[in-house]
Amino acid sequence: MGTGDMRQEVAALLERQLSGWELAGSNYAALNGVQTRELRIGDARFKVQHNPARVTSTAAKVDPATIKARPCFLCKENRPPQQEGLLWGSGYEILVNPYPIFPRHLTIVSRTHEPQSIVSRIADMMLLAADLADFVVFYNGPRCGASAPDHQHFQAGNKGFIPLDCDLAEHGEWQTVASGGGARLNLVANLGRVAFVLDAVSVDAGTAMFERLYNAMPADGSGEEPMLNILCWIEEGARWRIVVFPRAKHRPSCYYATAEEERMLISPASVDLSGVVIVPLQKDFDRLTAASLGQILDEVCIGEEVAKSIAERMKQNN
Repeated sequence: MGTGDMRQEVAALLERQLSGWELAGSNYAALNGVQTRELRIGDARFKVQHNPARVTSTAAKVDPATIKARPCFLCKENRPPQQEGLLWGSGYEILVNPYPIFPRHLTIVSRTHEPQSIVSRIADMMLLAADLADFVVFYNGPRCGASAPDHQHFQAGNKGFIPLDCDLAEHGEWQTVASGGGARLNLVANLGRVAFVLDAVSVDAGTAMFERLYNAMPADGSGEEPMLNILCWIEEGARWRIVVFPRAKHRPSCYYATAEEERMLISPASVDLSGVVIVPLQKDFDRLTAASLGQILDEVCIGEEVAKSIAERMKQNN
């Protein structure tokens, strides 16, 4: 899947932006020299990336008062004049993310200012993954890592960068939750965090199964969508894979710790849960251990018992 024209247009956009926009060019060049190291939680691998340029996103204040007081940086009128947009689909623009995690990092934004929400846009995410077949598309919920929860957007990074894909195949413990209509949903454990993995042969099949999962997830009464992060990509044989990480909380307790020796500026979102942990500060990069990362994941992700209750609700509501 994915048209050759779209791949060429995205490649040309990246080339133009990296050569003609100093901020983007320097940040992508700096990405080549970032420090990385590997941690393991059981068999699951996590690449820890010391990325100072991501401090603004990691430390973003996303409370309603702050969001209301600042201009939206994803709206066209507030973007840097050097930032180009490539029209996609019915109402989106593809942008080069000037603060990259991936060697090729895109942000796909709605052309209208509307809140971050996934339930009516999972089909858009799947179609985007089909057109960007060399990329993994990801979505951060409004309370799960989105630094612009007031403006609908996805992100995408080149395939082959996140450990999750291989770890699912090599180390995941799979349990089928639901299947039929061209889609199968599995609960996958043994990876240091719980994930639901949805495989689908069509957009309609994937949308229907995702909506069943979404409706079975616990709500907190706030009126917002369930807390979640999502990754989506195309597998061989024109098959979609959607990985859903239900969340228990936005940020871990170490993020808010008052004692310097306990505080770490780590705010997990989709990329972190996929196995690339972003750490903006050198001191936190140096002292993060497998044990402390495991504690962070235990705090922000749901446990197996909650996941099993979601699976049971799906079966009851079928």
